[in-house]
Amino acid sequence: MLKSLLGSLSKERILVFIAAREEGYAREIMDFWKCPDRPIKRELNQLEADGVLTAKSYGRTILYQINPRFYLRNELKALLLKAIEAYPPEWKKKLLFNRRRPRAKGKPVLFLETLDKKTGA
Repeated sequence: MLKSLLGSLSKERILVFIAAREEGYAREIMDFWKCPDRPIKRELNQLEADGVLTAKSYGRTILYQINPRFYLRNELKALLLKAIEAYPPEWKKKLLFNRRRPRAKGKPVLFLETLDKKTGA
């Protein structure tokens, strides 16, 4: 959908995934979209170099998120969330369902059910 605007399908997949879930790492993005690792890693590196994404290391895992200092952050996120609305319902549900297992007994599991939570509406 945004391939022609963003320049590549990999870039669209990365940005849509991160906009929907707030953050993500390369393997998680590749597993979700069932795509090869080389284009995803190449685009992640390029987006980080361009200042669109930031990366944090957690052990051997690098977690990416949209750079809070990126000057078009709000506009980019609004565009990506609007694009998610046009996805088929099953894809939209999978994208917005951010399942994180609790680490301790009784710790709540986070759910992202609707776009309203993301957009603040």
